[in-house]
Amino acid sequence: MNKFVKYILVGLVSVILLTGAFSGGFVAGHFSSRVSISSLPGFSLPVELPQPVATPDEAAKSTPTDLQNLFTPFWEAWDLVHTKYVDQPVDDTKLMQGAIRGMLASLGDEHTSYMTPQDYKTATQQLSGEEYEGIGAYVNKGGEYLKIVNPMPDSPAEKAGLKPGDLIVGIDGADMTGVDLDVVHSKVLGPAGSDVILTIMRETVEKPFDVKITRAKITASSVVSEMRDNGIGYIRLYTFGDKTVDELNAALKNLMAQKPKGLILDLRNNGGGYLFAAVEVSSQFIAKGVVVSEKYGDDKIQEINATPGGLATAIPLVVLVNEYSASASEIVAGAIQDYGRGKLVGVTTYGKGSVQQWLPLKDEQGAARITIAKWLTPKGNTIDKVGLTPDVVAEMTQEDYDAGLDPQLDAAIKTLLEMLK
Repeated sequence: MNKFVKYILVGLVSVILLTGAFSGGFVAGHFSSRVSISSLPGFSLPVELPQPVATPDEAAKSTPTDLQNLFTPFWEAWDLVHTKYVDQPVDDTKLMQGAIRGMLASLGDEHTSYMTPQDYKTATQQLSGEEYEGIGAYVNKGGEYLKIVNPMPDSPAEKAGLKPGDLIVGIDGADMTGVDLDVVHSKVLGPAGSDVILTIMRETVEKPFDVKITRAKITASSVVSEMRDNGIGYIRLYTFGDKTVDELNAALKNLMAQKPKGLILDLRNNGGGYLFAAVEVSSQFIAKGVVVSEKYGDDKIQEINATPGGLATAIPLVVLVNEYSASASEIVAGAIQDYGRGKLVGVTTYGKGSVQQWLPLKDEQGAARITIAKWLTPKGNTIDKVGLTPDVVAEMTQEDYDAGLDPQLDAAIKTLLEMLK
């Protein structure tokens, strides 16, 4: 896929797209940034307690010699679970996945984690632009509850009235407080045509309330565009997936043929995606130079340059950002801001300055999502946990959203018109 390695910039902790069949996830995603969960197969209760799969000594023999002493407590604990735990039989697959999940969590990096086989399949499927089943909403998976980042246009989530910032605190009448977010994913997602009742906590509403949503088949388009009044071209990117570059190229060709006076690139609520897509999107607006640099654990820095031939490298440009613009979105916005190529309008971005690679495990046992580098803007700045500060601050309240107003877009239009003068 192009000349860039398919790294995943999992924005907003992990921003993922709520998908279906198991299905319950998000992308990229949000989650993925993009993550989804599937329920694991159960086992019938035997008449007598099962014997452990292997004794600690037997298991240790299959452990590399130099690690046998280190792993002795692990196999002892494994044995105790199989011989002492009250509810038998235990699910060995869950134990294995839990062990991997705990190991990666012990690194203390919120962006490094284990992806179950269904997580990995759903996340990859979403960014590839394939059809999937779910409610169609990007979420933040980093807090106590799943947070809605952005309902997809015309999705079941949007039609049901879900809004950015909504917290999913209950599912089908069950409290989700303290429940593992992977389990929450599996409860949210499901096959097209099935219903799910989400209990939502919204900042502007005093008490939680229920929303019934009918899941559907969804084909995610990552780009929408239109010509607006005053000769302004408008492009919105929802994610950075496999098809984003081609979709953006098509949108730009269509808009540029109409000879716009200026462009607005809307990256609000876009939690990220593939690094290669971020570089190629930036290259449409930046003629040359470093787009982003990766700094590895050994302090080695690799610079990635813009690809020549961008369609909109000279036209006046404004980029819309907000608190949910993360990761790949921040790479694009940071490059445009550093080069003075355009102005950023909105509020400070999320602040995700690391690069993740998804590494499939053998025998389709899921994947490890590992932070492999920090990324820097063209001027060498890191935005991790800091974000990008817009050139023009424009806020948007829940009241604005409820009233169908968009003061941030209004500010972007005003800024662009002033630039055109």
